[in-house]
Amino acid sequence: MDQLIDMLHITGCSLVVRDRQGNVTLYDKQGVRDLVWLLDNHPERLCGASLADKVVGKAAAALMVRGKVGHVYADVMSELALPLLSKAEIPFSYGQLVSRIVIPAGDERCPLEQIVTPAATAEEAEALLRAHFAEMAARNSRTQ
Repeated sequence: MDQLIDMLHITGCSLVVRDRQGNVTLYDKQGVRDLVWLLDNHPERLCGASLADKVVGKAAAALMVRGKVGHVYADVMSELALPLLSKAEIPFSYGQLVSRIVIPAGDERCPLEQIVTPAATAEEAEALLRAHFAEMAARNSRTQ
């Protein structure tokens, strides 16, 4: 895991994934976009994988649980992520534990964490996220 954490910091990427075969892939999209893409296109890369991520809130944790990851490290982890990871028995560690994820521009809580706050399970959180993404896509297509 130390190697993945070093890669996260040295490369400036947002997510490092080492799959069960030992292949390491770097990702750089903000938020949970890379996790959603992996779940939709290459779920085998997540299953049993070790992940090092810049920020893990409840939304990211839910997607990691859904992807059946093997281990998670986050530079910053939200307290809301802990129950999901613990219930799924996914070992985790972090650099800093915070009560909530805030957006970089200020002190507002991360919109994705707000969306998934009512979810009791990873499945519910994923459903809330996907509904939000579908709504955003529909809204964007209407404005083009």
